[in-house]
Amino acid sequence: MPEVASIFKNKVLLLSQTFFIKDNKDELLLCAHKYDFDILFFDQMSDFVTAVEGSEGNDLFVIDLDVLYNMQNDMSQQRRQTMFLSDLLQRIPAHQNYVYLQTVRQGERFLLQQKLVESNCLAYAEKPITNDVLVDKLFNLFGLHKRGETNTIVYLGENAPLDNDMLTHHSVELIQCYDARSLHLRVKETQPDIVLINEAQYLNTEALVRVLKKNIEFDPGREIIMLQNQPEPTLARKALDSGFDEILNATDSDVLTRQVLNRINKIRASKDLISRDRATGLLNKVGLQNKALDMIRRAARLDKPLAYGIIDIDKFKTINDTWGHYFGDIVIKRLSLILSAQLGEFDLLSRFGGEEFVAVFWDCDLEQGKQKLDAMRESFGKIAFEVTADEIKHFSFSGGVADFPSFKTENDLFLHADAMLYQAKQGGRNQICIGAPASRH
Repeated sequence: MPEVASIFKNKVLLLSQTFFIKDNKDELLLCAHKYDFDILFFDQMSDFVTAVEGSEGNDLFVIDLDVLYNMQNDMSQQRRQTMFLSDLLQRIPAHQNYVYLQTVRQGERFLLQQKLVESNCLAYAEKPITNDVLVDKLFNLFGLHKRGETNTIVYLGENAPLDNDMLTHHSVELIQCYDARSLHLRVKETQPDIVLINEAQYLNTEALVRVLKKNIEFDPGREIIMLQNQPEPTLARKALDSGFDEILNATDSDVLTRQVLNRINKIRASKDLISRDRATGLLNKVGLQNKALDMIRRAARLDKPLAYGIIDIDKFKTINDTWGHYFGDIVIKRLSLILSAQLGEFDLLSRFGGEEFVAVFWDCDLEQGKQKLDAMRESFGKIAFEVTADEIKHFSFSGGVADFPSFKTENDLFLHADAMLYQAKQGGRNQICIGAPASRH
């Protein structure tokens, strides 16, 4: 029988004390397997360090800071003693980031947290924390490197006082607009997350914000910010009363860029609450539709092709009926990881509903889209699922692909790709179809 750990692609390496492993191991593993990752337990520093140094891919490294107490086997002297945090930080590989579990036993919490975040801390959690909550948060950390997260800023004025290289590094596109009278059209076309307006432009056309916000299609989550060259309270009050969400100082490009990026991150987090599937962390139906619309607009503006693919797990009802919905959830989560691993930087991936997924490939024509879905299909087909203690199964999916600009809207892309998916199912499953849709009766 294969090792259970070999089934799971992602892993957490957990350094903890023996009593924690003994008391928590089974329940923690059960929660982790539901989220489709495995946990490898270590109670000795040397073994943990060796595993971290040899780790490849998307592993997470978790340290329960109770190891600071009485972990004597790896200490320089073979006697019972306490390890200090500085000792721990020196022993673990510095090129990795870690998730720390902190308890009240560590005394002054803030000083410890300060030390952690100033070193190699990816995140920390305060104990007590239940196993299901901890596993849920760890699963979210696996999804930190999200795809399709390009955001847009429109700037009205000459020479935007922003660091464009920094924006690009954080997947933020800056679009400049020079004519106040066409700003509302530019905003409608690009659907930006933030609109920046130079104070001189506002003084020339004070109705700017009202024109934007009175549009019935205006996104209430969009921020409109005025940039001042020098603080002027009277002007700031007038601008806020006219509808601006914030006033920022434009004298320091680096500081301003960081302020704008912080706002972009908050906008992303807010949108994630309503646009992501909780089980997989992928875009849900609403999130996909919003981002696909943005991608289509951007593709039209930059004259880029898109491939729109729909994926459906073959005979998923049989999977649920035979091995249960719990196992079906594992199949869905593992497929989400397989698909995510093969996305490009600007691609989108959604769990559209149930066992159905949608992938949108940036700068990709119809044939290239088919090739990408085929590669994903082959990867998924190689995954071994342990359905019983001595039985391994492999599963498959079918898919259909449509392309932009052959189809101009998200709805048309979906309908055509769905027709191709139907053709793939009717043709025997476990294949990807493109071309003229078959008639549906």
